[in-house]
Amino acid sequence: MRLKFSRFIAIILLVIPGITAMIGFIKIKDTLFDYMSAHGDDSLTRVTFDWLNFGLGVVLFAAGAGFLGGWIFFRDRKRNYLGPRFRKKDEASQATAKEPEPAVVQND
Repeated sequence: MRLKFSRFIAIILLVIPGITAMIGFIKIKDTLFDYMSAHGDDSLTRVTFDWLNFGLGVVLFAAGAGFLGGWIFFRDRKRNYLGPRFRKKDEASQATAKEPEPAVVQND
């Protein structure tokens, strides 16, 4: 029972940032659509852009996508799925370090 509850909590911790990113994307999309559709309305004399709603959407999208991206990155680093470029410095140096070959002396 405890394992199921901990897995449920883990899923919730991943779903919430996904929903946050989705809400941010929808806010960005709606703001741009409202701005573009207002240009077709001849009764308006001045068309304004809703910067507050757009900025909130960008922040929500960046926070949600950044959390999910970071979670995937650190999970893959822990399971050693990453290339040597993204590994920790001490692990990358051990993976690429080789024994130096003995010097060969050439006699001419």
